[in-house]
Amino acid sequence: MASWTRSLIGACAALVLAQSAQAQDLLKLAVPQRGNWDTGIPDVGMRAGIFAKHGLKLEILYTAGAGETTQAVISGSVDIGTGTGTSGILAAFVKGAPLRPISSQMTGADDIFWYVDAKSPIKTLKDAAGKTMAYSSNGSSSHLGTLASIKQAGVDIKAVATGTAQTTFTQVMSGQIDIGWAAPPSVVDDVRANRVRVIARLSDVEAFKNQTIRMNFAHVNVITGKADQLKRFFAAYEETLNYMYADPQALKLYADYAGISEDQAKFIRDTYFPKNNLLPRRIAGLDHAITDAVTMKFIPAALSKEQEAEFLKFYLK
Repeated sequence: MASWTRSLIGACAALVLAQSAQAQDLLKLAVPQRGNWDTGIPDVGMRAGIFAKHGLKLEILYTAGAGETTQAVISGSVDIGTGTGTSGILAAFVKGAPLRPISSQMTGADDIFWYVDAKSPIKTLKDAAGKTMAYSSNGSSSHLGTLASIKQAGVDIKAVATGTAQTTFTQVMSGQIDIGWAAPPSVVDDVRANRVRVIARLSDVEAFKNQTIRMNFAHVNVITGKADQLKRFFAAYEETLNYMYADPQALKLYADYAGISEDQAKFIRDTYFPKNNLLPRRIAGLDHAITDAVTMKFIPAALSKEQEAEFLKFYLK
C-alpha cells in the first residue's frame, strides 16, 4: 500500500509539473553579444527559474549586434530585442519600422572599450590617423561610440563593422583591423595579461556618462497583443537583476553561461556594470541621444514633441 501511495503521489507531482510547463507562455528574444553580463539577464533568470516562476519560457536567438537584432524584431521572428543602441532604434523608428523601445537596457558608458595589440605603436586615438577602428554592427552603441570617439579625437580614422567582440579580437591579433572593440567578458583577460592595451573607453565621451545608450524594444504587434506576457517578463527581468547583485549563486550561473570563472564574473560585474546602470525603468539623456543620432547621421533631424511622445509611448513606467 505504501508503495502504491508513493507512486500515486509521484504521478500527481509529475502531472502538476507538466501542467505548469504547459501553462508557460513562450517569448522569443533576440539578444546581442552572447556572454555579456548585461545581455545575460534573461539567460541567468531562466537558469535560476525566475522566468518560469512568472509563467514564461524564453527562446533566445543570439545575434552579432544591433542590425541583426532589429531585423529579427521587424520581421516578427522574435518578440523582443534587447541591448540595442538607442540611435539604432531611433533610426528604425524614424524610417517607420513597427517597433518601439519598452525599457532601458544600459545607462552610462562603463562597459565598452577599444584596444590595440600590445605591440602596436598606437597609444591613443590621436595616433591612429589612417587606421581602422572596429564596432559591432550598424546602429549599435559601439557604432555610435566609435563615431563619437573618432570625432572627439579629431583625426581621420575609418570605422569598420567587425561583428562580435570575439571575431573582432581575432581580426586585431591577425592584423586585419588596427583598433578592436570589446565589452566584458570579452578581451578582459587579455587586457589584464597585457596582451592588448586599452586606448579608449566609451566613458571618455562625456555625453555618454549619463545617457541611456541601449534599450530593449519590441514590435508594436507584440506590445499590444502580448501586454500581459510583457508585464510578467519585466517583473521577472527586474527580479533577476536584483538576484544577480544579491545572491552569490547568480555569479555561478553567469560564469557557467559565459564560460568563465566565478572570480572573473565578480570582477566583471563589480568593475564594469554598476547595478544602477542596468535599471530597466531608468531613462536619461534622451535629448543628447537624439542630438547625437542627428550629428552622426543616424536620423535626419531631431524628433518633434509628438514623435518623441510616440517613441516613448510604451516605455516601462
